[in-house]
Amino acid sequence: MDSVEKLLIQYLPVLIAAVIAFFLVFSALIGSRLLAPFSIEKQKADTYECGMIPIRSANTNIGIRFYFYAILFVIFDVEALFIFPWAVSFIALGPESFIFMSIFIFILLIGLAYAWKKGALSWR
Repeated sequence: MDSVEKLLIQYLPVLIAAVIAFFLVFSALIGSRLLAPFSIEKQKADTYECGMIPIRSANTNIGIRFYFYAILFVIFDVEALFIFPWAVSFIALGPESFIFMSIFIFILLIGLAYAWKKGALSWR
């Protein structure tokens, strides 16, 4: 057997799990749409505020800066996911890993500098 075929055979359980997961999610969505009670009443569409009379509509716009903060958080959270395992096995990996991680951190620093320059980090 070719090494590529062996690799693909090892990923067969992942493919089967993905197909089953897709089927389960799709069937749950269809089943809830067909079986769940559905009513169109004005009261159901109102905002619920813990028994109090609603102050305003729930359809408010969220500022774009919150999305910037979320994206920056995800980027640096993923960076932490890569840095911690690297730091634990730093000695065993050798000097090449230091060079590659330095390049990775440098690219992230460029992104951070760009976000800082654009004012994405200032809370207004």
